[in-house]
Amino acid sequence: MKVVDGQQMTAQWLKMNRLSIGPQLRTNSVLVVYLLLLFFSTGQSKLIGSSQPIVATVGDDIILPCHLEPAVDVTAMTLEWTRSDLDPRYVLVWRSAQDLVNAKHPSYKGRTSLFTDELKHGNISLKLSKVKPADEGKYQCYIVKLDEGSLVELVVGAAASPVISIAGIEGDKGGVVLQCESKGWYPEPELLWLDAEGKILSAGPTETVRGPDDLYTVSSRVTVEKRHSNNITCRVQQRNINQIRETQIKFRDDFFNSLSSSAAATVAVSVCLAVCILFILLLVFFLWKIKNKIKSKTPDKNNHATKNLSKSKTQGQVSVKEERESLMTNESVQMKVFNKEEEPKKTKNMDTCLISQSSADTDIIMEVDKYGKYIRLRNQSHEEKTMTGWKLKLQINNKKPLIYTFQSSSILKAGETFTLWIAGHGGAHSSTEQVWFGLKPWNSKDTLQFTLITNNREIPYDPVYVL
Repeated sequence: MKVVDGQQMTAQWLKMNRLSIGPQLRTNSVLVVYLLLLFFSTGQSKLIGSSQPIVATVGDDIILPCHLEPAVDVTAMTLEWTRSDLDPRYVLVWRSAQDLVNAKHPSYKGRTSLFTDELKHGNISLKLSKVKPADEGKYQCYIVKLDEGSLVELVVGAAASPVISIAGIEGDKGGVVLQCESKGWYPEPELLWLDAEGKILSAGPTETVRGPDDLYTVSSRVTVEKRHSNNITCRVQQRNINQIRETQIKFRDDFFNSLSSSAAATVAVSVCLAVCILFILLLVFFLWKIKNKIKSKTPDKNNHATKNLSKSKTQGQVSVKEERESLMTNESVQMKVFNKEEEPKKTKNMDTCLISQSSADTDIIMEVDKYGKYIRLRNQSHEEKTMTGWKLKLQINNKKPLIYTFQSSSILKAGETFTLWIAGHGGAHSSTEQVWFGLKPWNSKDTLQFTLITNNREIPYDPVYVL
């Protein structure tokens, strides 16, 4: 009887079964591994952004990082970068392998883009150009198909070096006022004054101005005296963006001594200058008084004739007709006075002075220089007349009338005159003497028609014809 070894029989059986099921098992194993890899590549990829805020400076070009791990080709997928505080909220939309420009928020058009060559490696980082202060905020990168998103925070900052200038000198304290100004910061910074030992100096309040570009300008003033150290520092800092800018000014050891002496010299010069100005004003006033005194002593042929007129009229001894005849005795100057309903006749004259009277009831007569130098109003009454608001209208020939308005200081004293000088022929500004600017001298054969307009009536005067 043949004995069969059981161990050998078992080995043979296993060998026969391995040959029969081996190819099928290997095929199934490969399929399972492929499905597992596909599952992990689609279901387990995560979007990774930045755990720390991205700090950018105004005007820079920056990158907001965002990528898939493990990497998956996202070229054909829909990708979004958004900010929840915007309307519309889209910073960039990638769909059908195209950048949808019209879907962007207007402030980001032309400034955002993706690295298209990196999309096949799962890199959807955003490039943001020409950063603005308004770009600050939280951004989300999102893949629609995978329903995966990640946040990236952007912090925007701007810094600029401060400028120190001398704003003034306090001579009484022996100190100097410094001003520090720095333009172009974001966010709003703080400004400090420091001495050489780094101690904060007491200064005025910081002035802050925010411009239309959202950037801040800060400025402050401090008074530095001799007891302070020679080195003064202006520091502007912004802790959120970790930015510090400093400017230092250094004074010589003898600066404050020279400042005190120069302040004393400045005071002395100021006093001397004030004394000189006062002396000049007094001299001008003195000369003006002398000139008026000399002028008042100069014989006036007109005064004698008109005083006689005033006296004779007051006493009622001579009629108006007799007064005119007495004034016409001197024929060295030829002129004619036209009455409203009469033919031209010779006008009263006194040397170069032509006399014009009014048919109306008035105590004021008009004296006119035949060479066109002045017009003089003479008060024949015993009462002073304040001519505030009065006007004198003069029509030369048929030209447009000219009107002079007497100033508030104009006074026509009793028995005296008020002179209106034609510009360029003398005169001074006083209560009894002024200049009529804009009136040009008249010529021979001109007809002069005067009308005196007071506060309550108009007084027409006889027209004057100068031969």
